[in-house]
Amino acid sequence: MNYKFLFSKPLIITVVCGLLYVGFLHYKIIQHATPEAPKNADYIIVLGARVKGTVPSLALQFRIDHAAEYLKENPDTIAIASGGKGPGEDISEAESIKNELIAHGIKESRILLEDTSTTTYENIRFSKKLIPKNSELGLVVTNDFHIFRSKMIANNEGLELSGLPAKTPVQALLKSYVREYLALTKYFILNIF
Repeated sequence: MNYKFLFSKPLIITVVCGLLYVGFLHYKIIQHATPEAPKNADYIIVLGARVKGTVPSLALQFRIDHAAEYLKENPDTIAIASGGKGPGEDISEAESIKNELIAHGIKESRILLEDTSTTTYENIRFSKKLIPKNSELGLVVTNDFHIFRSKMIANNEGLELSGLPAKTPVQALLKSYVREYLALTKYFILNIF
């Protein structure tokens, strides 16, 4: 009897299933990261990311720049800057977003702060409380790899958000996607099973 064959067949099946699963996740991420976003949104939620002292990480800066561009083109849209203060951060992620948006020329009166969240789940949940009454169209601003999961989390919170995807810094692509595959797997386990 060929024992090598018996042990290698399950391994091959596991590897193939794993590759198919990652391929499915990657397809869904790409599918939801379309750059076209509806105009004249009532609000956008800018999700926080790491801040080094007071300086936004490159991933966060990409989100802020993209949000600022949208806000300039849509002057009636308000921004909810979302993100608390973590280790190594001298200010909250929300405060960093606000400061950078103001530096882009966005009026402070158009920026609301949600500065206590520590996860994407909390970003959405806590930001929901700041959405002005009678608002209908909302967007979530984050890096392209993160839109799919952010929209699903928003849906769980009773919000139907479109995505406004910012690019992901090239040097962070591999790490970001691997972490997102794991985060999506956790999401599916917690919300489906």
